[in-house]
Amino acid sequence: MVNYESVEVVESQLARGVTFTVTKMSYGRRVELMRRIRELSRGLEFLDAGSEPSEKMDAALLEAQINRLHLIWGLQAVSGLVLDGKDATPESLTDTGPEELFREALELVRKHTGLSEAERKN
Repeated sequence: MVNYESVEVVESQLARGVTFTVTKMSYGRRVELMRRIRELSRGLEFLDAGSEPSEKMDAALLEAQINRLHLIWGLQAVSGLVLDGKDATPESLTDTGPEELFREALELVRKHTGLSEAERKN
């Protein structure tokens, strides 16, 4: 018998006592994620090719939106972190949490999704 857990709990390397519950990739979740980021990624490609400062700013904004979507999609829970008097959630980590913890959690989600750079952009 095989017992598969669809999430993995990972301890933060930056904040002692903080853990991230990261969802593992499945075929269905891969399709869902690709569908969610497809349109944003198309716009990012277009803007990245531009040379105007406003296009670069818009590209950075789209990339930030993709990162937020990716994190909220793949981070099931945050434990051991209180933000503004409340237990942290993926949404509150994104919106009001320390940026370094957001980036750490985002890298963990990316690692567990296993999406290549090309898949993230498509």
